[in-house]
Amino acid sequence: MHAIFGRDGLRHAFGGPLIRPERYGFFDRLLFAVFVLFLPPLLASKPGLFDDGDVSWHVAAGRWILANGRVPDTDPFSFTMAGQPWVAHEWLAEIVYAVAFNAAGYAGLAAVVAAALMVLHLTVFLHLRSRVGPIAMLVAFAAMDLILAKFLLARPHVLVWPLLAIWTSLLLRARDQGRTPPNWLALQMLVWTNLHGSFALGFIVAGAIALDALVSARWKRPIFFGWLNFGLLALIAALFNLNGLPGLLHPLAIMGMNTLHLINEWNPGTPSESPLFYLVFVPTLAAMFLRGVKLRVGETALLLLMLMLAFMQIRHQSWLAIVAVMVLTPYLAGTARGSAPPAFATQRERRTWLGGALAIAIALFVARLLLPLQPEESAGTPRGLIAAIPAELRSQPVLNEYSFGGPLILAGVRPYIDGRADMYGDEFFRDYSKIVNVGDFARFERAARRYGIRWTMLPHHVPLAKAVEASPDWRRIYSDKIGIIHVRRPVAGAGGAVTRPSSPAAPIPAG
Repeated sequence: MHAIFGRDGLRHAFGGPLIRPERYGFFDRLLFAVFVLFLPPLLASKPGLFDDGDVSWHVAAGRWILANGRVPDTDPFSFTMAGQPWVAHEWLAEIVYAVAFNAAGYAGLAAVVAAALMVLHLTVFLHLRSRVGPIAMLVAFAAMDLILAKFLLARPHVLVWPLLAIWTSLLLRARDQGRTPPNWLALQMLVWTNLHGSFALGFIVAGAIALDALVSARWKRPIFFGWLNFGLLALIAALFNLNGLPGLLHPLAIMGMNTLHLINEWNPGTPSESPLFYLVFVPTLAAMFLRGVKLRVGETALLLLMLMLAFMQIRHQSWLAIVAVMVLTPYLAGTARGSAPPAFATQRERRTWLGGALAIAIALFVARLLLPLQPEESAGTPRGLIAAIPAELRSQPVLNEYSFGGPLILAGVRPYIDGRADMYGDEFFRDYSKIVNVGDFARFERAARRYGIRWTMLPHHVPLAKAVEASPDWRRIYSDKIGIIHVRRPVAGAGGAVTRPSSPAAPIPAG
């Protein structure tokens, strides 16, 4: 016991110089089993994995692509923006989720998330195993997962988490070994740019690490041109996306929207909005101060930029968590300087570890795929509301709340709005917000006349739901804990006929 908890034992556990990381024995096997193999499937089974309406429209978009054999360039789903240009920049992730959903429903989506988390945790484990001790690694995993928990949804960004970890780890290893990154790594950008708009972050990470590598190498020409060549290859790979130049520029278009503050994930990351982030951030900052951590110039610039983004918008906290764990943990463990030893002592050990891990991971993935999973009813999965929509209303224009748009699309109903706020644009989204979130009934009536709104599907808490409930022109036909459906009362027209919208929404094409 003294060997573990004595002064030298603690130095070893935290990654001190008297122990090589590959000699952890029982502890690293335990960490590997918990964080790499068993925790990801458990996290991917959490009830809130589907509590976002975007999950549904991503699946629907993937189905549309599979059915039509191409990536849409105009909106195929809503009735308010039919034919409007749409950059489906996450098309590859949408295909992955659609295939999984078609195969096993929500269990399939959970299995995809579990696989992504396994790869993420494996990458972090291998990166830290050659640099720090097991206790430092345990703290690092706990800190990262606490922050990521808020963002754990069956959406495209989760598929990019392992790519960011692999990218950062291999670039840091190249820097520490005084060489340039392997050119094949640049090809990862080809996948990243078609999975999610965060591919721009990859260039920021690479630029910061390259700066530190060049400073360490005293700007030697071979190193300089090696990193420059890698950056150019990555840029060329990013150009090969099915959306062309609009796909590359799309992240800038989103960041330039004036109505982003109306979407929760784009709000500032305050302690009340993301307490777990601050639960990790404050102790980490204190530990850096107490340890007298001195980062390299590129690392400092990278982490400060990512921290600024995390404060400005909640969604960026997940990216910071992954990069910071890989960059900061060796500093906090006192093992940051010098070339990192290999994660495995021998090739045989490497084959044993990875072979056994792969077999267990596949078994757990299949188990997660086969075990039925039915999410609880929520705004992201309003099964009761969807089932209660009368058949005659499904082809009629609806005014729905933002989060209900995705589930309506997946059910084959054209929504008024959904999670593709960038496609709807600032003016439309601002008008929608005043209608639903402010309860501007006069504005609602104007929209109803313009689009021929026949019914509404809204959560109870939004002001418009209360206004519609109080209006004699509308009647409630269904209500549950998630929301309420109202239909416009018939109005006698000429000859006593009931007025109908002049151009009812057409059904969504198959797929």
